[in-house]
Amino acid sequence: MLQVCLNGARTRAEFAGLPVSPAELAAEAVAAVAAGASDIHLHPKESGGADSLEPAVVAAAVSAVRDAVPGVPVGVTTGAWAEPDPARRVALVHAWTVLPDHASVNWHEDGAQDVAAALLGRGVGVEAGIFSGASGADGADGAAKFRASALSSRVLRVLAEITDTDPATASGTARALLDALGPGPILLHGEDGGAWPVLTLAATLGLDTRVGLEDVLVLPDGRVPAGNADLVRAARRLTS
Repeated sequence: MLQVCLNGARTRAEFAGLPVSPAELAAEAVAAVAAGASDIHLHPKESGGADSLEPAVVAAAVSAVRDAVPGVPVGVTTGAWAEPDPARRVALVHAWTVLPDHASVNWHEDGAQDVAAALLGRGVGVEAGIFSGASGADGADGAAKFRASALSSRVLRVLAEITDTDPATASGTARALLDALGPGPILLHGEDGGAWPVLTLAATLGLDTRVGLEDVLVLPDGRVPAGNADLVRAARRLTS
């Protein structure tokens, strides 16, 4: 499976064409799915570009994308930067009026298990984000914390997120995290300089992966993409 991550916590200062509004997210989703993406991850944003978990913002983004690409799973973030208070994050999940198909939960964040439980209770799939650098150099502590959780067997998949941006070492960091995680459904991806090497490794290992403006702003040859669809096409070439 190739997921497209449409925008992330980035701003238009980083990429002028970053999709922010529901209509922009929908247009990028259509292009990315046409290019070969089969799953969508997005960050709902307020009009000013900040990530938001507010029910109206989530509903507008998810509804627009779902209407544009019917049948394609749509997921959102629950990152603590969008709402630092764990109890408030849980309350917002309970208040959502339109539910995504899945949502990512960064397991190293305070309140992660409560957020995951709230999502599961509402029938939303959980992508458990385990960062390579979140606890320990290779993420082993974070992986152990996840494996020990009573919710670990209930998640949709693990997002093995490689924060090592050095293209020379990112793949090795990825292998160390995979060893720490053990078997199970895993989506492996990197970011910035590590994005393309880690995506190539995921393809070699037969793992799900993702690409999009959240993770990387350049193509494998260093050129700037027009948008997410260019990144998806490049990923398809590397993984075929």
